[in-house]
Order: sequence, then structure tokens, then C-alpha cells
Amino acid sequence: MGQVIFSTKVTSLGPLVPEFIKEKILVFFQEGAPPELMEISVLHQPEILTGEVKPGDILLINNHSFKITAVGEIANANLKHLGHLVIKFNARTFPELPGDVCVEEKEIPPLFPGTLVQIIGQGRN
Repeated sequence: MGQVIFSTKVTSLGPLVPEFIKEKILVFFQEGAPPELMEISVLHQPEILTGEVKPGDILLINNHSFKITAVGEIANANLKHLGHLVIKFNARTFPELPGDVCVEEKEIPPLFPGTLVQIIGQGRN
């Protein structure tokens, strides 16, 4: 398997997260996000960020894997500076919005405090 380029653990879930899951979207913000964003967010505390997310990388949510199919032009900057990540489980090869990270369209596994979320870089040295 490739190199872990991002690793975090979920610390809490905003009350509106289940509504976003129904729409096949996860919105991550690191701890300390503004209150209006916390309602819709999977809050987390990033542990590792060693590179940029690219199409072909693998998103792991508690050992459930999803191939990343597209990465918006500002998604990596958002992740680096805000711990903000918008994951859309829609298999698009071109993101709708510049902050989107698109992955395979599969069922989103249950999330809870302590859930491990990683991105594994593929094809890197």
C-alpha cells in the first residue's frame, strides 16, 4: 500500500451530518471551527499531512476504502490551512466545486468519535 499522506480521528459529529450523509457528502473541519460550521461538520483533529491529495489516492474510513476520482483546485489548501475537506461520494472525474474531493459512489460507513480517516497516496516514491 502507498504512503499515508493524511490521517485524522473524528472527535465529534454535528447534528446535521446525517442529512449530509443522505446526500452522499461528508464535510470535515478541524476542531475549533466556527459554530455555524460545526452543525454540518465531522469535527476532527488532524495528525498527519505529508502531501497533496490526488486522483487515484485512496480514502480510508475505518478500513472501508474509496478511490479518489477528482480533487478540486483549492481542496488541498483548505485541508492544509483549515483541516477542511468536502468529500462527495459521487464518482465524478471533475469536481463540481473547487473545494470538492470526489470518491467512488459507495455507501458511507458509520462515523463516530474515534473513527480513523486516512488518505493513502498511490504511485508516489
